[in-house]
Amino acid sequence: MDKHFQEHDSLAWLSQTEGQLSVDVIENETEIIVRAAIAGVTADELDIQLSEDTITIRGERDHGCEVTSNETIHAEECHWGSFSRSVILPAHVNPDDVNASLKRGILTLRMKKVEMERSIEIDDDGY
Repeated sequence: MDKHFQEHDSLAWLSQTEGQLSVDVIENETEIIVRAAIAGVTADELDIQLSEDTITIRGERDHGCEVTSNETIHAEECHWGSFSRSVILPAHVNPDDVNASLKRGILTLRMKKVEMERSIEIDDDGY
């Protein structure tokens, strides 16, 4: 067996039961934008949850192909199966003002930022 394929076997730690989605997190004056390349899924196959300051994206990707006993996989870099990613957002967002779109395999979440700072009035008992 050639050295390249022996090294490939030593990368078994890369196979995980659940894959981690790569994301971009962008902030501008008014919103937080989270983008992820998610090929091979439809919007119905995604579950997106916003909780406090964290957004979680979950789904499952099926390649639809079975490897037969007479086939050898030489490289398998794409993750097939369930995946998820939780991201702590850099600012507070309005949970009622989130726009999600899936176009050409790119998931884009646009979340309007909200100001969480508030002035607190202090009662003065007149010492």
